[in-house]
Amino acid sequence: MSLNLNKVILAGRMVADPELKQTQSGISVVSFRMAVNRRFVSRDSQQGQPEADFFNVTAWRERAEFVAKYFRKGSAVCVVGSIQNRTWTDQQGVKRYMTDIVADEVNFVESRSSSDSYSGQQEPYAAPTPAYSSPAASAPKFEEIKTDDDLPF
Repeated sequence: MSLNLNKVILAGRMVADPELKQTQSGISVVSFRMAVNRRFVSRDSQQGQPEADFFNVTAWRERAEFVAKYFRKGSAVCVVGSIQNRTWTDQQGVKRYMTDIVADEVNFVESRSSSDSYSGQQEPYAAPTPAYSSPAASAPKFEEIKTDDDLPF
């Protein structure tokens, strides 16, 4: 049996405004970078300041438009997705590597008033929409089993 699982859940803050683009075929794609504080602070960190890891995140189609519309630099965000590694050779012939998070879900973490005070932005607020997830994430269908008194347990 083969075991394959690639799932990541990250909660942090956007370090820049998301960049919404369109592919040549018109599909929306957004990319953004987020910072996630480490759970433990190392002894080497200066004055006990929390350390952070930075992640590149990509979202497609409706998720991309959702992110571009409702999130800005400093917004708290929760991302559920998978890790994707990419390799390419640059113009100088050097092999490059990049790890990216491909978002299946993007969720609000705090209320709009909390994020406004954090990012310093004051924009008109639109009612939040639910996070978009893949159609495969729909609820499973269960079969009803009738109870039987003759069961041995």
